[in-house]
Amino acid sequence: MNAAWQRLWSLLRLGGAIALLARGEPAWAVALLLITPLGLLLLFLTLAPPGPTQRQASLAQRLRAWAKECVVNERVFGLDQPWRAGDQAPALAVSARGDKGVLLLHGFCCNRGLWRPWVARLQAAGVPVMALTLEPAFGSIDAYADPIDAAVRQLHAATGHMPVIVAHSMGGLAARAWWRAHGARHTQAPRLISLGTPHLGTRIATLSPATNARQMRCGSSWLAQLPPMPDVDCLWSPCDQIVQPAGNACQPGARLHRVDATGHLALIDTPEAWALLQRALLSDPQLSDA
Repeated sequence: MNAAWQRLWSLLRLGGAIALLARGEPAWAVALLLITPLGLLLLFLTLAPPGPTQRQASLAQRLRAWAKECVVNERVFGLDQPWRAGDQAPALAVSARGDKGVLLLHGFCCNRGLWRPWVARLQAAGVPVMALTLEPAFGSIDAYADPIDAAVRQLHAATGHMPVIVAHSMGGLAARAWWRAHGARHTQAPRLISLGTPHLGTRIATLSPATNARQMRCGSSWLAQLPPMPDVDCLWSPCDQIVQPAGNACQPGARLHRVDATGHLALIDTPEAWALLQRALLSDPQLSDA
C-alpha cells in the first residue's frame, strides 16, 4: 500500500514539474520539487528541546541534519520504497556459519524498501536477514505482532539463535507489541536496536488520525500499557524532527546512544547504527553513551 501511493506522489511531483516547465513557469516547477526540503527545513528550525537533561542541538547541527535528511528522504521515498521494495528477494539468506539472524522493522508510512541498503550489506556478509512490510499501513500496531512472531520463528529455525531486531521509528513499538503478545512463548529475549523510536510518544503524531499514529501520541493509553523489552539499545538524536521531544526516543532502562546532527530518517544511515548491530551479532553489549 505504501509503495503504491509513494509511486503516485513521485510521478505527480515529477510530472507536475515537467508540465510547469512546459508552460514556461520554472519558478513554480522548482517550488514543487523543493516542497519536501522546505517542509523539512521548517521542522528542523522549530525543534523542541530534547529533554530537561539533554543539551539542545545548535543551529549548525540542525542545518547539517537537514541537508543529510533531504538526501536520505529522496532516496527512501523517491526510489527505494516506491520502486525497489521488492528487490530484496530472497528475504531470508541462511548462513552456513550458523550466525544470528537480523529482523528489520520499518516505521510509519514506510515499507521494507527502507532497508534495501541494509539487506544488501547483510546478505553480502552471509548474515540471515528478513525485512518485513508491516500491514495494515495505518492500522493498530498490535496487528503487526503475529507477522513479527512468524519472522522471528523463521530466523530462529534457520540459525538456532534468536535474531537481533533492528527497528526504525514505529518499528520499535511494533517489536514491543510483539513481545507483549508473544514473549512468554520464547525462552530468550532478542536484542532490540531501536533507531528513533518514540518510546514515550511524539507530539507530531497528533497530525495524523491513523490508528497507529494515535497510539504513538504522547500520553496515549496504548503507550502507557506497553511493557518495555529487556535488552534494548536506543539510538537517538537531538535533531530528530519526528520524535518530539527527541528525548522520547529513549526507553527507560535501555542503553542510550546519542548521535548529533542527524535527522529521523538519516539515523538508518549512521555508522553508529551499523556498529551497534555488529556488536549485537557478536553479543558484545556496549555501555550507554547518552
